[in-house]
Amino acid sequence: MSRPVRRVNTRMRHWIWPAVLGLAAASLSLSAPAGADSDRSGLPEAIDTILGDPRMEGGAASVVVADATSGDVLYQHLPSGRLMPASNTKLLTSAAAMERLGPDHRFTTDVLTDGKQHGPVLAGDLYLRGTGDPTTLVADYDRLAAKIADAGVRRVSGRLVADDTRFDDRRIGDTWAGDDEFAYYAAQISALSVAPDTDYDTGTVIVEAVPGAKAGDKPKVTVSPKTDYVDVDISAETVAAGGDDTLTIEREHGTNTITVTGTVPVGGDATKEWIAVWEPTGYAAAIFRDALAGHGVRVSGPTKAGIATPKGARQLAEHESMPLKELMIPFMKLSNNMHAENLTKTMGYESTGRSGNWTDGIAAISGYLKTAGVDPGKLRHVDGSGLSRKNNAPADQLIKLLLSAKGEPWYGDWYKSLPVACGPGKSVGGTLRSRMCGTPAALNAHAKTGSLTGASALSGYVKDAGGRELVFSIVLNNYLPSSVKALEDAIVVTLAKSTEDKAVLVKPRAKRAAEPSGDLECSWRKPARC
Repeated sequence: MSRPVRRVNTRMRHWIWPAVLGLAAASLSLSAPAGADSDRSGLPEAIDTILGDPRMEGGAASVVVADATSGDVLYQHLPSGRLMPASNTKLLTSAAAMERLGPDHRFTTDVLTDGKQHGPVLAGDLYLRGTGDPTTLVADYDRLAAKIADAGVRRVSGRLVADDTRFDDRRIGDTWAGDDEFAYYAAQISALSVAPDTDYDTGTVIVEAVPGAKAGDKPKVTVSPKTDYVDVDISAETVAAGGDDTLTIEREHGTNTITVTGTVPVGGDATKEWIAVWEPTGYAAAIFRDALAGHGVRVSGPTKAGIATPKGARQLAEHESMPLKELMIPFMKLSNNMHAENLTKTMGYESTGRSGNWTDGIAAISGYLKTAGVDPGKLRHVDGSGLSRKNNAPADQLIKLLLSAKGEPWYGDWYKSLPVACGPGKSVGGTLRSRMCGTPAALNAHAKTGSLTGASALSGYVKDAGGRELVFSIVLNNYLPSSVKALEDAIVVTLAKSTEDKAVLVKPRAKRAAEPSGDLECSWRKPARC
């Protein structure tokens, strides 16, 4: 597939300028009052009250609210204060991808050869080449294998070569936590990988353990997709009904040995975990080799990875991903970190022609941000997902992005990808599907969530009670409670209940006993459905 034409927006649309100028003036002084002096609605006082909640004692907040049409700032608290935005970083990545790659961009995964076919024998190597598709499923590899078999090939005399050279070989991002190594939300990045489900959790396998029939039995463990690429070491034990459930599923560092430890009572619930594999390129090659065998095609040689497909190799089969505008739904709704990083490296490749890497990808995103009126010099930006705790961004720069995006031709598809407060299911509500239900913000607020330990963010759009559209960015850091999302919700619901003339304060709810602990995205609590 030829490279997409990259359109660089070298000018800002005329209606953006009032917003940018207003935000620039607003951020000149951190000692200015939090609310706009001319605001007589009581909105500044209402939001100040929410931020004064004891849960934020000793913490830091950067908050801005603006009119989405005029760009007028209605509220600001430390607007230029740089804090960890967590997954609000994906706002930068996704908007840049829509602009630089285009809504119709598709990834390809193809099979090629440098050999010739003699009857049922393909004399030469078989190349499986990836370009960074984070949505390739086992079924897609099976269809590729079927096409090889349909061509009459029954044996490949050479090797199976996994070409992942579209990206560099750096697998994890800057300062990603070591104890997240096997967590599916920190899976290794490769141009060639496998997603085990239609949430497109690329680079992972799903491991499920159920109790044995009686005490003393080992739990029954299954791995999906079925593959010999991972080994399972079971030392866990089934205990009598009513006993402790301490069952844990992890992966040993630097290996693909998955360990199942602890105890599970007879009749207890299944434990299900998404586990990131070590070296996803080999995982994809193993799945494809098995698919070939399933279609009666035997590869005589070994599997090799990291070798580029020779120029002039003949294509035998190709798979295309969904277009980017559709991929944006699982990416943004479920806050998929691996999608963000694959897009970042892809932008790096498209902008330089070099193997995609984080340095070039971040530079490409920064180039787009300048055209959107965002100052990259006021950000620290090291990955595409926000998983790194090095990322820093102030609310006023996120607001500039939200305002600028409204003038882009791809805005409708991008807006559709944002999670919707209390929206039904993962494909609409996403990580906001359990929040702000029963309030005027339900099915009204469209916003990106963000979560790390001690860092929480929510930025997006909401209409107030008078129908006026507002943009907001709330970035909260350095708090000690497990969650401050109730404060974010209270601010957004306050905006939704208020009018231009009168603010209606909504106090943050106390933490419910049944509420999951910790500031984690809904999607980060797999398989829980929050």
